[in-house]
Amino acid sequence: MQESFKELTKNARRRLIEMHFHAGVGHLGGNLSAIDSMLYLHHRVMTRDDLFILSKGHAAGALYITLWSLGILSEKDLDTFHSEGTVLPGHPAPGSFSEIPFATGSLGHGLPVACGIALARKLTSRPGRVFCLCSDGEWQAGSNWEALIFSRHHDLTNLVLLVDLNGLQGFGTTSSVASMSDLADHFEEFDMQLVHIDGHNADSLSALNGIDRNVRTACILHTIKGKGVSFMEDELEWHYRFLSEDLYHIALDEIEACE
Repeated sequence: MQESFKELTKNARRRLIEMHFHAGVGHLGGNLSAIDSMLYLHHRVMTRDDLFILSKGHAAGALYITLWSLGILSEKDLDTFHSEGTVLPGHPAPGSFSEIPFATGSLGHGLPVACGIALARKLTSRPGRVFCLCSDGEWQAGSNWEALIFSRHHDLTNLVLLVDLNGLQGFGTTSSVASMSDLADHFEEFDMQLVHIDGHNADSLSALNGIDRNVRTACILHTIKGKGVSFMEDELEWHYRFLSEDLYHIALDEIEACE
């Protein structure tokens, strides 16, 4: 019987926590806010003609776990995460897997590249869409706004922008670091179709299947940083902090107990 999406996300969260703990690295908060949407996209939406770019590169762990859930990465691969000579560094790096086409981590780079790929596909009549997942804090980078102008000018309907809107970034809330009006308002000004999605709910995420392919689209994923582990949820410190052994076991227990 096919694994339910609920089982899929539970297993993915567990393996993500294990991988980060054994590697001794942080960035779990942003990984946990984005992992549900990555899983849904790769398992329920994308076809072999589509391409995914993770612009918020510090959520690389969630991407690696997603590829593991598809059978593309092995347990042995995950065990090398963040270690010497690994093909799975702390931020995505290209060259080892076709599913990771571009190095990200310096925020504001993923969307411009996604726009370039989408334009190339449009000019060559190549099928498929380019899905680009950004963080909300990343929209303080000017390169993203230039890319948005570019996407409108070239009418890149084969590009789907997704924003992980968890309200937190490295040094505070997004509103306290560089406040601006609602991101959705700005996307509307660029004549984009807006889709608001609960980024942790499969029924809500199913809206990704109904995106109109004839219009440029921005999906606002309303998420919680650290989702699924109570002491991490909406806590700024989990942008960087790594797990002690005691907290590791508490996190695993909470994930196991989740209905």
